[in-house]
Amino acid sequence: MGRRLFCEISPLTYRISVCRCRAMRHIQNLWRLKNCARQKSETRLPVVVYEQKSLMRRRLGNVDMLLQENKVVNLNIAAPRVSGIIIKPGETFSFWKLVGPCSARRGYREGLVITRGRTGRGIGGGMCQFTNLIHWLVLHTPLTIVEHHHHDGMDLFPDYGRQIPFGTGTSIMYNYLDYRFQNNTDQAYQLIVYTTEEYLCGEIRTTAALPVKYHIVTQNERFVREGGQVYRTGEVYRTQIDKATGETIARQLIKRNHARVMYDVSERSAVL
Repeated sequence: MGRRLFCEISPLTYRISVCRCRAMRHIQNLWRLKNCARQKSETRLPVVVYEQKSLMRRRLGNVDMLLQENKVVNLNIAAPRVSGIIIKPGETFSFWKLVGPCSARRGYREGLVITRGRTGRGIGGGMCQFTNLIHWLVLHTPLTIVEHHHHDGMDLFPDYGRQIPFGTGTSIMYNYLDYRFQNNTDQAYQLIVYTTEEYLCGEIRTTAALPVKYHIVTQNERFVREGGQVYRTGEVYRTQIDKATGETIARQLIKRNHARVMYDVSERSAVL
């Protein structure tokens, strides 16, 4: 076993490490977010580029469903802080800059969190579902992702109700693990996010129709055994298609998965 990191010694050293990371990010943001998107508008931009909805209550292994109910509360608080934001040419979207800290004082409840490959409880848990949705919308645009963290190396739950490919999720932690994208195009974009009784819903809009569309697909996805442990492998590609001709004009590998499976796959005949 390797030497433990300072943050792993005790709960106190973990909190010290978190405070240090947050302080450093606050300082970095003084120059990194000079062109941060801040303007919001109730008027929606005319063209819907892509839309998606995400089921808020999902049964995830043996996770307490109360944490899912609390997540719904958390998403209801956070969604209005993002919805309507305009990202102008040259501006950067920062999730945490808009949402801010998820504290009990601000009404957030204890939800599911994932830390160092393990599940747990934490105030504001469930925000990853929010950035998962935003990331999926952004992947269907020419916007440039400048900060994105994965729950790398772990496949924690079976694909119950999965709508988007494995490996396209996000990992966030206030404020030093952010989700950010930059508008390097010549037209403005807008995020619309809202909740219904069952779903977290999102749209990404712009000022004029795009000449291309994007498809996200997985290839070579399978479960394999390595040294007595099962891993989920595969690749996630993004293809860019010319709307006028239907021809694929670009194809990009955006994620190569090699994740340790943390649930029982003994009944899956596809395991090699």
